Amino acid sequence: MKIILIFLTLLNSALGLAPPKKIIFLAGRPSHSSGDHEFRAGSLLLANRLNAQKDLPIEASVISGWPKDDKVLESASSIVIYCDSDSIHRKHYERLVELSEAGTGLFFMHYGVHPKKSENGEKYYLPTVGGYFKNKHSVNPLWVAELDVASNHPIRRGCEKPVAVFDEWYYALDFSEKSQALVTAIPTKETLITTSLWNKNGIEGLGKPQRLMWGLEQTNGTRGGGFTGGHYHRNWAIEGFRKVVLNAIVWTAGLEVPEGGVKSTDPDEEEINANLDQKKNIKRIKLPLKTSLEYYAETLRERTKRNKAKADKKSAKKDSQ
Repeated sequence: MKIILIFLTLLNSALGLAPPKKIIFLAGRPSHSSGDHEFRAGSLLLANRLNAQKDLPIEASVISGWPKDDKVLESASSIVIYCDSDSIHRKHYERLVELSEAGTGLFFMHYGVHPKKSENGEKYYLPTVGGYFKNKHSVNPLWVAELDVASNHPIRRGCEKPVAVFDEWYYALDFSEKSQALVTAIPTKETLITTSLWNKNGIEGLGKPQRLMWGLEQTNGTRGGGFTGGHYHRNWAIEGFRKVVLNAIVWTAGLEVPEGGVKSTDPDEEEINANLDQKKNIKRIKLPLKTSLEYYAETLRERTKRNKAKADKKSAKKDSQ
């Protein structure tokens, strides 16, 4: 195998072809309800889009959890971590820092930006990816975000028009002074549903631009970043949502984001439902998608219905005593 790799490297060199940039996704274990936190399915969908690129030298692969032999990570130009909290890398922070210092890009997605202990965010996230979800400070509401991509950054290519996406978007995060806002949106009372993690910072952030994706370029040129969306697997069917994430991953790998951004085909209903985790009550994702406001209204109705059922149960129990 080593001889073959050497031969391919020499052949590419002779032909004037750049060796492919390896992008490795580390996908987390199953969690949440069907269609939510589909880390493996989401990683596979994105990896397939990267491997389909004809004008970008990319080789993307997906590993479930931390690899048994993490030497495989040494060949990666970028590592994308998509999981619950730091469940994959909690015991491997020093290794990630080592890889980052050696030039490997890092990109954390959704719950992956939230370390279990905030001191690990301060020590390991800020220097490598530039930001993290801080316990008792950051918030995680469901809301319709109008994604506004930074005009002075390459990931904006192909993402000039704002796109509305209903997702669990974290904000009020802790950021390094050197990190740059790549995607922002403004939360409003009219399009937001609070969840378990809500505090005064969430309230004070209403009506103000909030950073939902960010990037960090270190002095050695290594790039890192984070993205707070990705709770609902269905959103990978939204072209603008998918494109800005693919652009960011390509950027962290040290590649030039092409004009028009990273192009990718929309998944059909079979593909968006392929590779879903085997959970109880698997729900098939229907395409075409509803609008973001329709998903918001639907979620709000479900929340109201659950709250009423809880209140009725509590009242019935009190009356029986």
